Amino acid sequence: MNIKEKDNTYIANTYSRFPIVLTEGKGSVVFDEDGKQYIDMNTGIAVNIFGLCDDVWVEAVEKQLSALQHVSNLYYSAPDATLAEMLCERTGMKKVFFSNSGAEANECAIKAARKYAAGKKGPEYSTIITLKNSFHGRTITTLAATGQDVFHKDFLPLTDGFDYAEANNVNDLKEKVAKNKTAAIMFECVQGEGGVLPLERDFVNEIAAICQKEDILMIVDEVQTGNGRSGKLYSYMHYGVSPDIVTTAKGLGGGLPLGATMLGEKVSGVFEPGSHGSTFGGNPVCCAGAISILERIDDELLKKVCDKSKFIIDSLSGAKGVKSVTGMGLMLGIETEKDASEVISECMKNGVLVIKAKNKVRLLPALNIPDELLSKAVNVIKNACGGEKI
Repeated sequence: MNIKEKDNTYIANTYSRFPIVLTEGKGSVVFDEDGKQYIDMNTGIAVNIFGLCDDVWVEAVEKQLSALQHVSNLYYSAPDATLAEMLCERTGMKKVFFSNSGAEANECAIKAARKYAAGKKGPEYSTIITLKNSFHGRTITTLAATGQDVFHKDFLPLTDGFDYAEANNVNDLKEKVAKNKTAAIMFECVQGEGGVLPLERDFVNEIAAICQKEDILMIVDEVQTGNGRSGKLYSYMHYGVSPDIVTTAKGLGGGLPLGATMLGEKVSGVFEPGSHGSTFGGNPVCCAGAISILERIDDELLKKVCDKSKFIIDSLSGAKGVKSVTGMGLMLGIETEKDASEVISECMKNGVLVIKAKNKVRLLPALNIPDELLSKAVNVIKNACGGEKI
């Protein structure tokens, strides 16, 4: 059997895979088994933040791999301590819990919020308010946190204790907070799986004000938006707010599974030994890779992210076949006149890999994608949408 046949025979049928087998890559270029070259504009869904097989990242991972590939969290090790220090210093958060994925990071945030609220107000204060059209993960609890019925229907009953407010609707949010014994409000600054939709600045500021007034926690899900993707280290920094809990994953590990839940002052002491844990959380190899990523996300890189974002938006906005371009930084969604799947297929035929977010074509290129490759990819995307060359 070839790779596709083996996959279809032995792997659970949870993915609608594109009909190509990828074999190797470097930077923003990847090759399939036939040797065809593609420009990678999705980076493993915002994971390979400095592209494929980044030299600095590979060196850091290989060095740690040959020293200590795993150690139980019953012992100390340097990489997770160093990474936690870096995250706290860059964000002002006080403590970090490491896990393996965004869903696990969000699970930790939910546990922290409920434990904090139970201790301060009583166990009945357990509801987490999230937003309609949100996405927070695929475990039973993070599915419950996700404000989209399409993800719920096959897995009921979900975990209790969640309610959903309309994004950018302050009155609805206030009503949901008032009718529930609320522990926290949890949201993405840019709803990724919901269609790459940034929240309005005034709405995010209102969330912060409500949390302050009602003494409830603010949780920002930075799983996809974080680690420079938005043009700042974390997307909440665009809004001038100070979350109590921040979750992240995806790009943090640069290609290895790593999630982080960052705890602010209020909740810094909420966990004690035995109250939470993870066998692989803080794995030394994953953390060594993340250190090599985080230490290179500086002001110079973030400016380039913003410049590349402007180039994409300016190039595609108003182009033939393009209805709108939404998003932030290098996390963009293109609403197309054609069906998005048709555009994605056309791009693939012409050597550019893009993916979907609801009805949109989603772009998540490497933060350091060379301008020449980016221009070429945007040209292909523009033509696939129905426009002329730039």
